[in-house]
Amino acid sequence: MDELRYLDLTLPAPSENLACDEALLDCYEAGDGHSPGVLRFWEPRQPFVVLGYANKAANEADLRACQSHQIPILRRCSGGGAVLQGPGCLNYTLVLKIQDKLESITETNCFVMKRNAAAISTLLAETATVEGFTDLALNRLKFSGNSQRRKRHFLLFHGTFLLDFDFKAMQKFLRLPPKQPSYRQDRSHEAFLTNLHLPALSIKDALRKTWNATQPLEPFPRSIIDELVKEKYSQDAWNLKSGTMQ
Repeated sequence: MDELRYLDLTLPAPSENLACDEALLDCYEAGDGHSPGVLRFWEPRQPFVVLGYANKAANEADLRACQSHQIPILRRCSGGGAVLQGPGCLNYTLVLKIQDKLESITETNCFVMKRNAAAISTLLAETATVEGFTDLALNRLKFSGNSQRRKRHFLLFHGTFLLDFDFKAMQKFLRLPPKQPSYRQDRSHEAFLTNLHLPALSIKDALRKTWNATQPLEPFPRSIIDELVKEKYSQDAWNLKSGTMQ
């Protein structure tokens, strides 16, 4: 695989970290990237809910509990269901040129998920499996959820690895998702999820090797991130919109 750049960058605010993913995609789509793509890592410093692009906040999150505990609710630019982020999660972001095995949503899901499953399996005594379309699991217990967004020339594929996360908090702030993969079988968050209990560094190294991400990305698109935060990720009109595709 062609050499990717890598960016290990956690920004202070949740809105900045979500905006950074979109900014990276926009930069590469505009032709400002100097490689076939980039692999980014970031680790949230505070708990917050992240809705998928088309989610309705009231269907996915307990709005009253979030408000009373001052848990922000934000929306990402990609699809999928709602998640609770926080310490104990490791997020990764891939921006890839659309070519070869990435020509469709289904092909991309298959290609990326198989590579990530193989990378994580090298760190474990058992084999990680792809479940649903974009979940990674151990013995049918989910430890990673993923989603994508596509433009004409580049795509964004990103997800979360559960390392040492508090599932009781997830029970408190997230509702059971309206749409579930069949393997979930209506299990609660606590019964459905598992932590990897691996150092973040070991996962970063495994993914960097898998995706041939060797050279750092310099500089990162700070001005685009700031603009996206101001115009989009700090606005209720985006974060709490009805969920209708726009």
